Amino acid sequence: MDTLDDNPEAPMPRPRRGMRRWRPLRRVALWLWSWLRWIGARFLALMFVLVFLFSFINPPTTWTIIQGQREFPGRAAREWVGLDEISPHMVRAVVAAEDANFCNHWGFDMVEIRRVIASGSSRGASTITQQTAKNVFLWQGRSWPRKVMETAYTPMIEALWSKRRIVEVYLNIAEFGRGVFGIKAASEHYFKTTPDKLSLRQSAALASILPAPRTRNPQTGSARTRSIVSGAETIRADGRDSCLRLGR
Repeated sequence: MDTLDDNPEAPMPRPRRGMRRWRPLRRVALWLWSWLRWIGARFLALMFVLVFLFSFINPPTTWTIIQGQREFPGRAAREWVGLDEISPHMVRAVVAAEDANFCNHWGFDMVEIRRVIASGSSRGASTITQQTAKNVFLWQGRSWPRKVMETAYTPMIEALWSKRRIVEVYLNIAEFGRGVFGIKAASEHYFKTTPDKLSLRQSAALASILPAPRTRNPQTGSARTRSIVSGAETIRADGRDSCLRLGR
């Protein structure tokens, strides 16, 4: 009896009917995967371009600022100030309050993340870089899409911006109260002064409201403020503010 090898003209076996049925679906899946990769690559490229531009161009506004100004029209006007125009007390206070290891990590504080997981605490472990990514490029609220995008933006910011630039942007777009955005507006609104004249206690009071700016008021004598004052003095003494190149 002739075999397939002995008779090259013998017909090839037909594919099974079940395999033929799945071929169109496989083509669709491959096309969809290619399309998603194409979209994803261009979206990441756009994110990279935006981060690069804002490394030297001040963000004109953010989604959070637009919403806040609509909700509370006529509040203190936001005006950009450079880091050299902000009191070193304010810079240290916000780092001590929000991200004491800011100078020692590259966007994610793994030590703090592990500590929060081990303790089972519900408090967040977001760094100043992560908060800057959220405040500049994204929206408020908790959702997986926003968190994924924040995680993508964070290393880009760390790679393209200096630590000083990150803190400068953060302080100029942060919400310090209902309709009060940026450190200049906050200094004038609460203490009738300019950012460069803020004392350590005033700076700590402003930093104390950042986790919940719409429900807290800066109180220079509160326990939270005293804790931030102590933290600011600590990071100054142990050198954890070194990347910010602040005057002693």
